[in-house]
Amino acid sequence: MERAARPSGLAIWVLAARPRTLSAAVVPVMAGTAAAAAEGAFSPLAAAAALAGSLAVQILANFSNDYFDAKKGADRDRQGPLRVMQSGLVTEGQMRAAIAAAIGFAVLCGIYLVAVGGIPIAVIGIASILAGLAYTGGPFPLGYHGLGDVFVFVFFGLVAVAGTYYVQALRWSQSILWIATPVGLMTTAILVVNNLRDAPRDRAAGKLTLVARFGRRFGRWEYALLLLFSYAVPVFLAAGRRTGPGVLLTWLSLPLAIRTARRAFSDPEAPSFNRALAATSQLVLVYGLLLSAGLLLGAP
Repeated sequence: MERAARPSGLAIWVLAARPRTLSAAVVPVMAGTAAAAAEGAFSPLAAAAALAGSLAVQILANFSNDYFDAKKGADRDRQGPLRVMQSGLVTEGQMRAAIAAAIGFAVLCGIYLVAVGGIPIAVIGIASILAGLAYTGGPFPLGYHGLGDVFVFVFFGLVAVAGTYYVQALRWSQSILWIATPVGLMTTAILVVNNLRDAPRDRAAGKLTLVARFGRRFGRWEYALLLLFSYAVPVFLAAGRRTGPGVLLTWLSLPLAIRTARRAFSDPEAPSFNRALAATSQLVLVYGLLLSAGLLLGAP
C-alpha cells in the first residue's frame, strides 16, 4: 500500500491555519465595518488592518491549539482534519516560531489600529492575543475547562465586531453589541461542531469542553440554540428600531441553517462532522454577508 504524499511546506501551513474556521475571523470584521459604513464612518485602512489583525489572532489560536493539544496528547487518534504537529509534519520549534510570527503580525496590525483608536484598542488587542494563547495553553487553558465557547463568543463576536466599528467610527454605539451578538453566536457554532466531533477523544485526554463534559446530546442542542438565537436577534433589532429592517435579510440563510443543523443532529460519525464543520463555516459566511448587506441597506 502506498503512503500518502507529504504535503508541501505551504500546504502544511495552510492546513495548520485551518481555513474552514477562518470565517469566524472574517465575518465579525465585515459586520463591524458595515455598521460603521451605515453611519458614514467607513475607513478602508482601518477595516483592512482590523481584518488582518482578526485573521492573525484566529490563526494564532489555531497554531496554539495545534501545539498545546499535541503536547497534552489531545490530538491522538484524531478523526478530524490532520493536525500538523501531532502528525510530525512540523516540529515543536517550528510551531513555536509560527506562533511567534502570528503574534508579531497581530502586533503590527495593532500598532496602526492603536494609533487610530487609542488605549481601548490596545486593551482589546492585548486581551485577544493572550486569549488566543490561553485557549489551550497556559496554567488555565480555557478550552480544557469548558470556557472555549465563551472565548469564541466574546472575542470573535462582541470584541471583534465592536472593535472594528470603533476604529472606524471612533465612538461606541448602543446598538453595536446587539449587532455583534448574533455574529458571536454563529461563530461559536463552528467550535461546537468541532467539539461534537472530538468529544470522545477530548474526554479521554482531559479536555473537558462543554460537549465532552455534558455529552453530544447537549452539544447538538447547544448548536441548535446558537442558530435559533442568531435568527431571533435580528427580529429584536428590527422590531426595536435599533437598526433598519434590512437585518432581516439574514433570514434568507435559514434554509441553509436548517440543512446544516440536520446534519449535525443526524450524523454520528466523525467524517460527517467534518462535513458539518465545513457547512457551518459556509453558513457563518453567508449569514455575515446578509447581515452586513442589511446594515448597509439601513444606512440613512
